[in-house]
Amino acid sequence: MKKLSLAPILLLLLLIPAICFAGTLNSKQGNKWNQSFNKAKRTLERQVYFDHQETIYCGAEYTGNKRVIHPQGFSTSKYSKRANRIEWEHVVPAENFGRTFTEWRDGDSKCVDKRGKPFKGRKCAEKVNTEYRYMQSDMYNLYPAIGAVNAMRQNYNFTMLPDEESDFGSCSMKIENRKAEPPVNSRGRIARTYKYMEWAYPGYKMSKAQRKLMDAWDKMYPTSKWECVRAKRIQDIQGNMNPFVVCE
Repeated sequence: MKKLSLAPILLLLLLIPAICFAGTLNSKQGNKWNQSFNKAKRTLERQVYFDHQETIYCGAEYTGNKRVIHPQGFSTSKYSKRANRIEWEHVVPAENFGRTFTEWRDGDSKCVDKRGKPFKGRKCAEKVNTEYRYMQSDMYNLYPAIGAVNAMRQNYNFTMLPDEESDFGSCSMKIENRKAEPPVNSRGRIARTYKYMEWAYPGYKMSKAQRKLMDAWDKMYPTSKWECVRAKRIQDIQGNMNPFVVCE
């Protein structure tokens, strides 16, 4: 009877760890479920926030038709019409990660309007780049916010503004010199969202100062019960996890 050579078996055993490691590197970390921003918003409304209709910054409740129930003492000096409805806010602003794409910065040969005029920016990135569409539609980065707050926050980075007063009355969201300081009750969620986006999409990087702040907020403000429920629902739908939302 001919003896079997052990060499191929030993070689396979040596290769298994490398194969598994490569699989880990190639496994999807970000959103690969949906490329439509509108679909992401509808899904959040119907399957994630259906029993927790509350905005991230001001803790304002809202109705099924997206009308805001303003907290007592809430006020705004701008965007008064948008103050009456909720909008879906990119906590990591679309412009901040969008500028990592050449289509956003420089345009693309496919980005030409009906008059033959080239365009760039968000519309071009959305039209041409699949990865951008996945990032824009990632539900972990989308939160309901009062429209006026969303409008005034724009694409500003978060920081601490201790000497500033709230721009929204009883809602302690502060905005000054193209910077924003969010209320205490939203800081943990914001931090774990920023850290997730950098982890899930290697093309996006926080500045050292922003990462330091997010690391601090992550430690200072623990994960809440609702944050855990939200993350689990998104994971079940979108198919990927936010490893920074640690739940018991």
